[in-house]
Amino acid sequence: MKIFVIGGGGREHALVWKLSQGKNEIYCAPGNGGIAQLAQCHKVSSEDVPTLLKLAKELRIDLVVVGPEAPLVLGIADQFRRHKIPIFAPNQEAARLEGEKAFAKTLMRQYNIPTADFEVFNDEKRAKSYVEAKGVPIVVKASGLAAGKGAIVCPTKEEAFNAIERTLVHKEFGKAGETIVIEEFLNGEEASIIALTDGKTIKTLIPSQDHKPLLDGDKGPNTGGMGAYAPAPLVNRKLAKAIEQKIFNPLLVALQKEGIEYCGVIYAGIMITEDRPYVLEFNCRFGDPETQAILPLFESDLTEVILATINGKLVDFNLKWRKDFALCVVAASAGYPRKYEKGKPITIDLPNQDDIIIFHAGTELRDGKLYTAGGRVLGVTGIGQTLSQAKARAYQALSQIKFDGIYYRTDIGDKGIRRIEKNQIKE
Repeated sequence: MKIFVIGGGGREHALVWKLSQGKNEIYCAPGNGGIAQLAQCHKVSSEDVPTLLKLAKELRIDLVVVGPEAPLVLGIADQFRRHKIPIFAPNQEAARLEGEKAFAKTLMRQYNIPTADFEVFNDEKRAKSYVEAKGVPIVVKASGLAAGKGAIVCPTKEEAFNAIERTLVHKEFGKAGETIVIEEFLNGEEASIIALTDGKTIKTLIPSQDHKPLLDGDKGPNTGGMGAYAPAPLVNRKLAKAIEQKIFNPLLVALQKEGIEYCGVIYAGIMITEDRPYVLEFNCRFGDPETQAILPLFESDLTEVILATINGKLVDFNLKWRKDFALCVVAASAGYPRKYEKGKPITIDLPNQDDIIIFHAGTELRDGKLYTAGGRVLGVTGIGQTLSQAKARAYQALSQIKFDGIYYRTDIGDKGIRRIEKNQIKE
C-alpha cells in the first residue's frame, strides 16, 4: 500500500516508523533527516495543499495521513476527498475545534462539556476590564493556531494586561491573536488523551502526559512540548471512564447535532482538578511529543486501524497495547522556543537497541550527515517495564547524542514516578 504522510516533525517520524512496519511503501512531505531513512521524502511544505494533492496523484497514493494542524485548518481533507483520495484527517469545519479556540470553548459551554470559565474578546479595553473583574491568576489565549505557544498563564494583573497587549495590540501571534480567549486558571495536573473516531464510535489511546514549559520544574516559556510519557499514572480507570463519559461522548453528540462530520484523531488536553477532568483544549491530530511515547507501545496494525476509522468500522476494532512504559525526551536547539541557530552537525553514538528509539524532528540529511534544522531537534524514547526504567534508558541514550547548543529537560517523567511511589501501586 502506498501511504503518504504529511509533515516533517517527530510525530511524523513516529507515524512513518509505525506505518513502515507493515508491507507499505511510505512517502513523506516534507519529511526530515530521520524520515528520509524510512520513506521517500519530497520537499513540499505541509501547508502547500495544491502541490501535495498533485504529488499524491502522481505517486498514485492509496492513503494519506496528516500529522500537523495547519493543513487541517487549510482544508486538506476536503480537497483530497473531493479527488477521491482516502485521507485520515478531519475536514476543515471539524478542524475549527483546534483552529479556533473561541469556537471550541463556545461549543463546550453549549453542550456542558467541563472546561474553565471563559469569555472571548477582540477589544483590548473590554479584555482588561474582564481581568479587573475576575482577578488573577488568569489565562490569556490566542484563539487561532500559535504552534502550542499561544496560551499565556498570568499570575499578576500586570502580566495579564501585558499578554492582552502582546496578542491584541502588538499582534505577536499575527492573525491567530486577533481574537483572544480569557479563561480562569485551573490548578491541577495535565494529561493528554488522544482518541480515534469515525464520527460514530470513539476509542481512546493510552493516556499520556506532555511537558510544555521549557525548563525543569515546569518553569519558563511554553514550547511545543519538551517530553512525554505513557501510560500516565495520573489517569486511573475511574478517571479514564469519566473522561469518556463527560468529555468524548458529549463531544461526539455535539458534533453530530451541529452537523459536523468528524473522522480522524481527536486529542483532548485535560486538566485534572480535584479528581475531575476539565478540557483545556481540543486538537485535531496526534500530539507531539505524545505520539513518540504512545506508538512504541501500540501493538495493533496502525494501517488497519486507520482504514477501519476511514471506513466507519472503528466499532469492530480492538486496540492492543504492550504492558510497558515509554518515555520521550526532546533535545532542542539553544534559544528555542525563540531564536535559535540551524546547521549544527549531530553525532549519535548509539548501537541499535529495541528499547531505545530516536525520532527525528528538526534534522536534515546532507551528504549522508545529519544537521540541526529546527527548534526541537530529536526525541529520544526509552521503553521499560517500569516508568523509572523507561526514563533511565531515554536519558542514557540522550547522553550519547551531541550537537552544539543541545538542551533538554532533566525531569521528564518525575511527576509520574512520584505518583507511582506515593500510591505504592505496581508500575
